[in-house]
Amino acid sequence: MSIAPPASLETALTMPGHRCALSVNLNKVATVRNTRHLGIPSLTRAATLCLQAGAQGITVHPRPDERHIRAHDVTDLATLLAGWPGREFNIEGNPFHNLMGFVEAVRPQQVTFVPDAEGQFTSDHGWRFPQDADRLAPLIAQAHAAGARVSLFMDPEPAQMAAARAIGADRVELYTEPYAAAHARGEAAQQIPRYRDAARAALEAGLAVNAGHDLNLHNLTEFLKGVPGVSEVSIGHALLADALELGYGAAVQAYLAIIARSY
Repeated sequence: MSIAPPASLETALTMPGHRCALSVNLNKVATVRNTRHLGIPSLTRAATLCLQAGAQGITVHPRPDERHIRAHDVTDLATLLAGWPGREFNIEGNPFHNLMGFVEAVRPQQVTFVPDAEGQFTSDHGWRFPQDADRLAPLIAQAHAAGARVSLFMDPEPAQMAAARAIGADRVELYTEPYAAAHARGEAAQQIPRYRDAARAALEAGLAVNAGHDLNLHNLTEFLKGVPGVSEVSIGHALLADALELGYGAAVQAYLAIIARSY
């Protein structure tokens, strides 16, 4: 059974400071759990603690090899999130592999199409247009028919954004690893204009903008200040690493505080 959030938290989430939503990716919780056969740590418990702390969404990426998220995790989390009105379930994956079955089964609020190969270590590039347009369009329509908003994982290339909108996408998720790597080298200023221009092009095309991959407590502020208009950040590895030291709740609240201070 889910635990309802306090009324004061629901009020806080509607305040102007919460302009960018935080979706917590739980893949790494499942990675740790899968090293043993004890069922711990629990994904639903992790999700509950993150939601109680104010996270606006939960993200998972169920890969075909089930290296972390397993099929039952998707249904378990969908059941949990049904008890949290206003919070969102985002399922990521390649729509040409196993993703669409989950979309049809649990009907999440958002689905993020990612062009990963089956054995790929982690997401490292976005869709390309016009190359991917014809095969993506019917799957976007299928996701819409299931009631899901569709976000496409994209490199920060302004010229690609209108094409993403033309085939029916609702959002793009900007792939932020190049920014994060540059930030770690002290070179973030060289990357920010690419992301700002891509976000502007997406917004002008009628798309909302998400962002994710290697964002953390150290680089998130500069990104959000430099790239206006981001609707959601999806953060997993770094947030869960922070949670090992701080706990889930404190880690989520640290990220929410950074988001609030970025506006």
